[in-house]
Amino acid sequence: MNYDELIRFISYFLDKIFISYAFLLIFSYTILSLVSGFSLNYYLKKNSFVDYSVILDSPLAPSVSVLVPAFNEAKTIVDNVESIYTIHYNNFDVIIINDGSTDSTFQELKKAFQLEQVNFAVNMEIPTQEVRGVYKSSLPTYPNLIVVDKVNGGKADALNAGINVSGKALFMAIDADSILEPDAVLKLVKPFLERTDRRVIAAGGVVRIANSCMVEKGRISEVRVPKNLLARMQVLEYTRSFLMGRIAWAKLDGLIIISGAMGMFDRDIVIQSGGYAHTIGEDMELVVRIRRFMSESREKYKIEYVPDPLCWTEAPVSIGDFGRQRSRWTRGTIETLTDHSRIFFSTRYGAMGMLGYPFWFIFEWLAPLVELLGIIYVLVLYFTNNLSLNFILVTFVFVYTFALFFSTAAILYEEITFHRYERKMDVFRLWIAAVFEPFLLHPLNLFFAVKGNIEYLMGNRKWGKMERKGFLHRQSK
Repeated sequence: MNYDELIRFISYFLDKIFISYAFLLIFSYTILSLVSGFSLNYYLKKNSFVDYSVILDSPLAPSVSVLVPAFNEAKTIVDNVESIYTIHYNNFDVIIINDGSTDSTFQELKKAFQLEQVNFAVNMEIPTQEVRGVYKSSLPTYPNLIVVDKVNGGKADALNAGINVSGKALFMAIDADSILEPDAVLKLVKPFLERTDRRVIAAGGVVRIANSCMVEKGRISEVRVPKNLLARMQVLEYTRSFLMGRIAWAKLDGLIIISGAMGMFDRDIVIQSGGYAHTIGEDMELVVRIRRFMSESREKYKIEYVPDPLCWTEAPVSIGDFGRQRSRWTRGTIETLTDHSRIFFSTRYGAMGMLGYPFWFIFEWLAPLVELLGIIYVLVLYFTNNLSLNFILVTFVFVYTFALFFSTAAILYEEITFHRYERKMDVFRLWIAAVFEPFLLHPLNLFFAVKGNIEYLMGNRKWGKMERKGFLHRQSK
């Protein structure tokens, strides 16, 4: 085989690899969107006549602890606590874990809720950093508010401390910049109460972006599309991810992640599994580990996903904050997948091993690397006169059309189902963002995902800082 034949052989081989990969990616996302559509339709019909007041009044409703790890969250922590106290549920408590904040987080809590230190025996079922004190609110309106002040140990350590303090059957972990819908706990608890032959060990819900939304007394009083273009394009990402991705994976029993912004878990199972691991992707790692625990214990279980928008969170608005977040997500994904590599295509772990894990490995971890190599390959072919400009343009138009169609479908799903953006102009702005997203947000995602891979190989396990801007408030009259 001479040099020219070798080059042709390599080119033929790479052509097949990249074309096959692109076809499988498009096929996978198409199937997921179809499954999501059927699942959403089924959910809406099934729950259209549900009376959640029955759960609210039922003595069988499980007890719930709402855990909020907080590190330097002074700008949003009071809003967060007030939003929690708008929820409709009876048997719950709220545990704020001040994880050694260096700003005024603890002072804001102490002032707003008149905290007083109490004697509290913490059952250290999961090892954590030292707890310096436990406080309770002296205000009658917050009788079940607990604040744990501890030495800094990271988000996972803070959540483990909250689990130790909690004595409830279930716990719901949320971020300190999250604002809950009033019926969030009711709707997340419902799957745990439904009769089934499998034990529900976790449930997640749809998370939306609160940037530019109006907040009044801890609640989202007016939903608006973000004015910041970067945040607006992230609305599209979140809509695709939750309404056209995770709901489908829950239906297929291949879900391996519940957003750290909001998730409900069986406390006993989490403790038996060892609690949260000290990783940069603790939310994804916990779901994979508790699923492994149940499979290896040969117990029937399932993880549910509620498609209702139950939680609102603040998205990064600067490229620096966005980059640190996406790099962390990439490094967290790699860390979880490598730590649990034995799951890969293992029938022992069911759909997680045969569908969920392989998808995340091939189309989440490897996707940016394959795309980068594909771009380099196309450029080499073009500059060596082995590829025409017309072919590149036709391929680009095909990929762009699919991306725009997928984003348009996500917007349509949102409008048909929950219709949270009531102003037509907001929907139009979202679609305009979808038109430009492949040129603006996608290159950023690609760059920071590749950067995350490099940082992981270099041993970077840092969380990274994100500056909070705080929520927009409408003053009550």
